[in-house]
Amino acid sequence: MGKVTKLGVVPGGRRDDMVKAQALPQNVALASPEALPVPPLSQPVPTSVAAPQLGGDQMPGDVVQKDHFIERNGIKFAGVHLLVELWNATNLGDLDLTDRALRECVEVSGATLLHIHLHHFGPGSGLSGVAVLAESHISIHTWPERGYAALDLFMCGAADPYKAIPVLRRAFEPGTIQVAEQKRGVLA
Repeated sequence: MGKVTKLGVVPGGRRDDMVKAQALPQNVALASPEALPVPPLSQPVPTSVAAPQLGGDQMPGDVVQKDHFIERNGIKFAGVHLLVELWNATNLGDLDLTDRALRECVEVSGATLLHIHLHHFGPGSGLSGVAVLAESHISIHTWPERGYAALDLFMCGAADPYKAIPVLRRAFEPGTIQVAEQKRGVLA
């Protein structure tokens, strides 16, 4: 297993929940604010009050408004933006594999794919691309010569970008994954 790197404190990290729920290996470094786990994102509900019945990833106290903003632990925000770095990774110049991996990331996250555009920079080189989502986007930039990839996974509403991490692990086989979380559009 690769090196584990502890990232700085980022409000809203969910390492404990994610590691338990998805059985992630210990070489996944995640930003984590406190020892208190944060529940997964809730499913959208048609009102701005807490859902009376829980289902899927909904947790008590989660509120999703009509505009797909989320309320969790008294914080209202648009969505979760993960900055993901893959180190000592493989398959970073494989356009077809990357396309399949992005599509699977969208599916497992519960997002809606609008369009994928990938650009390969030539033999032995990396690629850049984006999956445009109704809920925001996933972008990827790779450097095969360094075994490095940088990804952004930004999703609003009930879509959960954390669910894409195991897909990235299978596709690119990194020695280390670093993840930092940012809540976007924080209102309160």
